Amino acid sequence: MKYLFSIFTLFFVQVAFSQTKELHLTNALVVGQLDKSEDRYSIEIALTEVLTEAGIKALPSLNILKVGQDVYHLEADSIQQIVNSKGLDTYVTVSVRGYDKHFKLAESKDDFKTAIKVNHLFSLYKEEVITVSFEYTFYRDGKFVATDIVRVGNIDSRETVLKKFKKKTAKRIKKWL
Repeated sequence: MKYLFSIFTLFFVQVAFSQTKELHLTNALVVGQLDKSEDRYSIEIALTEVLTEAGIKALPSLNILKVGQDVYHLEADSIQQIVNSKGLDTYVTVSVRGYDKHFKLAESKDDFKTAIKVNHLFSLYKEEVITVSFEYTFYRDGKFVATDIVRVGNIDSRETVLKKFKKKTAKRIKKWL
C-alpha cells in the first residue's frame, strides 16, 4: 500500500512541476481576479511586490486600467499596446480557487481574452475558513503558458491571508524563473 501511495505521489508531484518548468518568468502584468475590488487591489499589489523582490519586472493592472475599470478591459488593443510599451509580454492572473486543501490545477487552457471574462466569486478571506487556495495562470502573447497553485493555511484574518500569501508565493517563484 505504501509503495502504491509513493508512486501516485511522485506522479502528481511531477505533473505539478511540469506545469511551470518552462515558464522562465522575467516580467509580468499582474491581474487579480477577485470578487471585491479592494481584494483585487490588495492581491495585485502583494504579488507585484513579491515578483519585484525576486528581480522580475512586474506591474499591477490597476496601474494600467482606470480607477474602477474591470479587468476585461485589458483585452482592448489600446491597453495591450500600453502594456507592450512598458516592456511586459507576460500576464499573470491570480484568483482564489477555493477554501479547501484539495483543489487541483484547472484543466482549462483558455486564451487570455477568454480567461479575463470569467467571473470569480470568491473573496480573499471568508469567516471560519482556515485554508485558501490561490491559482496563478500565465499567458504570453495572449496564449496560455502555465498554471500553478498555492495553498495558504492557518488563517484567521484578511491580513494573515495577505502575509502568508506573500511568504508562500516568494518560495514558489523559484519554480517560475
